[in-house]
Amino acid sequence: MKTQFLSFRICATFIATIGGVRADAGRKYRAYPTRGQEQILTGWGHTARALWNVALEQRVYLWEQRRYTLRSAEQCKYLTAARSELDWIGGLPAQAGQQILRQLDRAYDNFWNPDHPARFPARKKRGHRLSIPLPGQAVEVRKLNRKWAEVCLPKLGWLRFRLSRAMGGTIRNATISRDGNGWHISFGVHIGRKPDPPNGEPVCGVDFGVAASAFVSTEPTPRLMPPTLTANERKRLKALEQRKARQITYAKRHNGGKYSRRLRTTIAQIAKLATQRANRRRDFTHKLTTDLAKSHSLIGIEDLRVKNMTTSAKGTTGAPGKNVRSKAGLNRSVLDNTPGERRRQLEYKTRMYGCVLVAVPPFHTSQTCAACGLVDPGSRKGCGRLFACTHCGHEDDADHNASIEIEARARRTGGSDINSTRSIPRVRVPANGRRRMREAPKPAHAS
Repeated sequence: MKTQFLSFRICATFIATIGGVRADAGRKYRAYPTRGQEQILTGWGHTARALWNVALEQRVYLWEQRRYTLRSAEQCKYLTAARSELDWIGGLPAQAGQQILRQLDRAYDNFWNPDHPARFPARKKRGHRLSIPLPGQAVEVRKLNRKWAEVCLPKLGWLRFRLSRAMGGTIRNATISRDGNGWHISFGVHIGRKPDPPNGEPVCGVDFGVAASAFVSTEPTPRLMPPTLTANERKRLKALEQRKARQITYAKRHNGGKYSRRLRTTIAQIAKLATQRANRRRDFTHKLTTDLAKSHSLIGIEDLRVKNMTTSAKGTTGAPGKNVRSKAGLNRSVLDNTPGERRRQLEYKTRMYGCVLVAVPPFHTSQTCAACGLVDPGSRKGCGRLFACTHCGHEDDADHNASIEIEARARRTGGSDINSTRSIPRVRVPANGRRRMREAPKPAHAS
């Protein structure tokens, strides 16, 4: 029996590899459902969110009470019984419900994987983005003309979408979602692309910051991200947020907390502006990471802990903390530059374009002289934009100096085949030594 199971597993792995079961690229298109289809999709989105929460609650309960691990293969049996008894679950396509349970399996696997940064699967609130997943076998796509196509969804029929780019592969899964701009449909496709050979381009280090979005060591000027919102859009967003606060207060006092139509309209307008801001930020990030991966053979970045960097300063209304407002503004600026998303995109784009990504320790990259290697906080007084070494007198932009230091560290850890063309900083203070110096007790003052 064990041999048969092993043979089946090897066969399944062979089919998944040779047959192209896994999706290795994504395609996202703007969908245009009719009014009736939009109502059905909205109901499906809320049903999918509720099904995720119920399935997660069932798994948590069985583990806490009986130490029993429940997986999707067994939960699908309960889903079949629930579809016959509950109409609100029966209205959702069976393929979508099964796909949700498989996604919950993947969320658990990512949580238990020590190399994956995922947390424990979280419950989805009502304000969460509506999303309906489907396997590739449940959908059918046909092209109408050069700019339009439509997809056949179970229990819904043909849904039109804008064919903004070619599909370019075999569809493995599909997801219908809604954001502030409307409905979209995303396809996971298998295109079978293999990684490019080493491109032979130069080596660089990149310093991601707030004042300078990205400073590349081989470039004299930084790359700045354009404002994600114009001045008028920022004013309008602030006014809408204030209007939303007033309308929520009124709803709690006079309507028992029930949202009015005007309040929902205000929330939709805020969501539209937030989506525009996210799209512009994502557009800059994709262009930046693609250009870096194509034009360099090795890219060094800092191994940042964004979660620790954006930890809010503690403070309440009764006992306000210090610099809470300024720290909140700094957190928004750091998150607006999306250092984690840039690293995620570089990880897969460097493999595609024959490049290597190296994450180096970020300790004192902004206080290390790129010329002589001296680590001295006094070289950058007041965290300004100028770096002036106290030992050799080297002067440079602080972010550019940090990018050169990042490049030097990446060269040392990126492989012996990388030939260094710059002097490696020689003076180093180990991290544990610096920590001991900071934690050393101060000498007692004479009485």
